[in-house]
Amino acid sequence: MLAGDWVPPNPHDIDFAKLPKVPSQHVVISDVRKRNGVHQHNYLTFYDGRYWAMWSDGPGIEDQGGQRVSYSTSADGLTWAEPQFLTPIPRDSGPESPYYGTRSPKGFRWIARGFWQREGELLALASLDESAGFFGPSLQLRAFRWNQAANDWEDAGLLQENAINNFPPQKIGTGQWMMSRRTHDYKKVGVQFMLGGVDRLDQWTSAPVLGSADDLSAEEPCWWTLPDGRLAALFRDNRRSGYLYRSFSSDDGRSWSRPVRTDFPDARSKFCCIRLKDGRYVLVSNPHPQKRDPLAISISDDGVVFTKMGYLIGGRHVDYPHLIEQDGSILVAFAGGKQTVEVLKIKLEDLNALQMPDKPLVK
Repeated sequence: MLAGDWVPPNPHDIDFAKLPKVPSQHVVISDVRKRNGVHQHNYLTFYDGRYWAMWSDGPGIEDQGGQRVSYSTSADGLTWAEPQFLTPIPRDSGPESPYYGTRSPKGFRWIARGFWQREGELLALASLDESAGFFGPSLQLRAFRWNQAANDWEDAGLLQENAINNFPPQKIGTGQWMMSRRTHDYKKVGVQFMLGGVDRLDQWTSAPVLGSADDLSAEEPCWWTLPDGRLAALFRDNRRSGYLYRSFSSDDGRSWSRPVRTDFPDARSKFCCIRLKDGRYVLVSNPHPQKRDPLAISISDDGVVFTKMGYLIGGRHVDYPHLIEQDGSILVAFAGGKQTVEVLKIKLEDLNALQMPDKPLVK
């Protein structure tokens, strides 16, 4: 997945601190360090003339009983409104509950799962399950609908039992929507992709990624459409290989090749890739194989081989990016130490100016 004179024979030898810097504007949307809370699972969208951000917001670090989803909006992506809760208090897990702030099979939590613009409406997805582990047996993926008249969110119902996605649905060539799926026992059965969402919010079929629990311990998939119509998916490997794995589909997501280890280094963290309007692909990730520092942005012309990698932000724990392109800029939402929601605004002209050295970038 990596190519260029700057890439050493062993990509783990890259000096990530010396990657060329990509200029950006930086803001903090919300900070819960003083109350020792958690901010994680960051998502962005642009809807009705505003930028929207959502994230998991709860007691302790991380995903404990009582966790909810918060959101904020912005006119320019830099000045954000005071955060508000998007989801209700999870059942039996309010601040007065003995399960609040605990990892208990009797406590429940919400986890932010992204914005979905469907038929002109804005939906916010969130999973609900027991807070003891990853994930509870009553796992559900649910939706909330933005009610413009009430200036608030309303419950839009269940999307899928026994499912948590990684990013919100995107349309594929068939006109169907597609998103990843992990079941409560995904560590045994592997990850899947869900297809549907056209006629009803809760109408989906699932396709397994064979080998995703055998050849690796697949986590948090991200996928995109290639220029030739095939689909490509990347997987974090929880077996600490230090590299991303990749799979392809030639039949619109109904079946997938067995994931193969690439030479793209990874810190065993969440990453995000989108296709820009000009056809290029950009991937934001933690490429250092030993820590979630820095966040870097990588560029590919074909969605298969990435030839440039730039430094975004680091010097501390930064992770779980999500990105969108809007009005000549890329916005990247991420978490700082799992306790702040932060945004970088990158001008495309600055990304276009990124130049790589002509020799291996090693220490």
